[in-house]
Amino acid sequence: MSLLEIKDLKVHYPIRGGFFNKIVDHVYAVDGVNMVIEEGKTYGLIGESGSGKSTVGKTIVGLEKATSGQILYKNENILNAEVRKKIKYNRDVQMIFQDSMSSLDPKKRVLDILAEPIRNFDKLDKREEKLKVCELLEIVGMPMDSIFKYPHEFSGGQRQRLGVARAIACKPKLIIADEPVSALDLSVQAQVLNYLKQIQKEFNLSYIFISHDLGVVKHMCDYIYIMHRGRFTETGNKADIYKDPRHIYTKRLIASIPQINPSLKHELKDNRQKVDAEFEKYYSEYYDESGRVYPLEKVGETHYVAMKKGGNN
Repeated sequence: MSLLEIKDLKVHYPIRGGFFNKIVDHVYAVDGVNMVIEEGKTYGLIGESGSGKSTVGKTIVGLEKATSGQILYKNENILNAEVRKKIKYNRDVQMIFQDSMSSLDPKKRVLDILAEPIRNFDKLDKREEKLKVCELLEIVGMPMDSIFKYPHEFSGGQRQRLGVARAIACKPKLIIADEPVSALDLSVQAQVLNYLKQIQKEFNLSYIFISHDLGVVKHMCDYIYIMHRGRFTETGNKADIYKDPRHIYTKRLIASIPQINPSLKHELKDNRQKVDAEFEKYYSEYYDESGRVYPLEKVGETHYVAMKKGGNN
């Protein structure tokens, strides 16, 4: 069942210049993207820094303003919905941020940090609030005495668990996780990712998992959106993307995935050079004269690739 649908979403930022500070151009941060999010599924939104992926996530939760398009939540466009429905939407759609330290108020104890979203939507007495916070800590595997501590007293992995606890405090339907493990050590990354999967099963959550790391996304996601220059270059399930990448940008991302085996070092280097040469040779098949990504074309049951109309890739 469809939970959220994004239709032709655009976020353009004006560039001003000249003596009168007039708008002379725009930055196309998000330039007409479409997504369908179903209940209980995880969707990867992948791309390099500046590709527009974080802007999509922030626009969905209302931290960025859409230039045009629709964000349909349960078949209603939330961008122009009445206040009562926007409040319900704000409860159902939450975000986990990349920087766990800056996303948690350093002047507040954990008790107040986790109780804040509860207070925004529910009227509970102090005892009920404390019980709810303790329940959240138990869910993310944190000790009960954490409620008396401040964010700086925890490790990066523990703070990210607190960020997860805060995001699920109001029992949302959808969580947007923006690079939630990129700042963590590999062993801690695995712990946080496993907690996210465990919580998803328990509460039937949907995730939009924003990352530049295709290895992490492969572990987490059911369906993947590859993004470059504000548009989707390729979309599909894991098999589509990892076993049959079609877009040259997708191939470059996959070629950049680090490998642990040192014997593959020269092979990987040769493959990257080959993909870079292919990027230059076939550039015009995937990007127009202004460098913008072509519209998506269907190439399989669940597989779409952005390429010139009638192109052969």
